[in-house]
Amino acid sequence: MQKKSRFTYLGILLLLLGVGILLYPPIKKWLYQVEADRIIEEFDEEVRGDYSHNKTDGNKPENTDDNPDYEALYRALQKYNRHLYETGQKDLVDPFSYEQVGFSLKAYGFEEDMIGYLEIPGMGIRLPVYLGASNENMGKGGALLTQTSIPIGGENTNGVIAAHRGWTTAPMFQDIERLRVGDIFTLTNFRETLTYRVDEIKVIEPTDIEKVLIQPGRDMITLITCHPAGKNYQRYAVYAVRSD
Repeated sequence: MQKKSRFTYLGILLLLLGVGILLYPPIKKWLYQVEADRIIEEFDEEVRGDYSHNKTDGNKPENTDDNPDYEALYRALQKYNRHLYETGQKDLVDPFSYEQVGFSLKAYGFEEDMIGYLEIPGMGIRLPVYLGASNENMGKGGALLTQTSIPIGGENTNGVIAAHRGWTTAPMFQDIERLRVGDIFTLTNFRETLTYRVDEIKVIEPTDIEKVLIQPGRDMITLITCHPAGKNYQRYAVYAVRSD
């Protein structure tokens, strides 16, 4: 009888272990989204809240060491994007060009280089977006490829945002193939929410630099991830144009 009880306890233990293994990935993904939502809410409250205050009263808040000069930042970002276009993105020469931060928000009072966040209904995701496609940033959310336009909108811009196609802790761009031409998504930066419409979808090679360049006269965001799913030898690119 005692031996039978031991087998029963062992069976229950194995069952619980199996259930735990099955539940671990969705729990980790849920925890990631909770954290991502917290980061996004803090961005809205702290960064965008500060910007709205500046815009309303026309003055920079007190404690200037703790409050970015948003209009100076916006002008600097416009200048940076113009320079990229006018020089033909000459430093975007290989995939390693993507990783280093080309413009640091920390110099303007930001705690980290988070430029904003994506909301993509067609994939059911909200992702913070960071400048520079380093391993650290790619582990946290979407990452803007360096030497592509910082996503503040404007003619002659194309901000290329990369994310993993399913990460150990989060889906990220796992469901990118659900997007269709005509689908809408938004990118919210410190200043405003920009709306984009999917215009074209392509599979490209990692070295196809020319296929992620700025397209003259257009205001674009390009979403990019590994292809096929679980592999790393091609890229799935979703090109979107400003629709508002």
